[in-house]
Amino acid sequence: MAGEIPDLHAQERTGTGKGAARAARRAHLVPGIVFGGDNDPLPINIPYNALIKRLKDGRFKSTLFNLKVEGHEDVRVICREVQRDVVKDLPTHVDLLRLRRTTKINLYIHVEFTGEEDCPGLSKGGVLTVVRPEVELRVTAGDIPESITVDLSQCEIGDTVTISDVELPKGAKPTIDRDFVIANVSAPSSLRSADDEEEEGEEAEAETAEDSGESSED
Repeated sequence: MAGEIPDLHAQERTGTGKGAARAARRAHLVPGIVFGGDNDPLPINIPYNALIKRLKDGRFKSTLFNLKVEGHEDVRVICREVQRDVVKDLPTHVDLLRLRRTTKINLYIHVEFTGEEDCPGLSKGGVLTVVRPEVELRVTAGDIPESITVDLSQCEIGDTVTISDVELPKGAKPTIDRDFVIANVSAPSSLRSADDEEEEGEEAEAETAEDSGESSED
């Protein structure tokens, strides 16, 4: 999650029940409910096209939103469920959870890279391969980092950066237990090709020597 928390605009829905929900859908709106926190549940409608765009962007259920509803204070929410039409697979209802500042949630946090100018591996022609531009962390809703930082200033060609090499914000933990790779500095393709050709040449010489030995024995 890079930058500011994205806004999610909605309207307060007047009336509840199936009739109000059907009316909303006819008006190209998706009905939903906001629950949790210290307030009563709030029925809402979200513009259909806006919701579809958010869903196509991906990770809708693991993105923190700043919910804006006219007449109500902004509140941080995260999606708990998107109900869909069983035939058309289009959204028919959305459940959003209000978050207290102490709530623990899983979010994808953007990875920033620093020290590229001082990186010895890159200076020698190495190539930075980013395996994970985002990392899923368990964080506190009131203290969500905009990003985590990977320092490349000491990386040589062949070095790999894993999650254990990164200093995480206080209270943040990876959702994956293993020490997964975030990025690596690999040799340039021309150097890799030369190494491959050298290895192939050595293998060919070894095979030729073996064949010669077999022939002399015959």
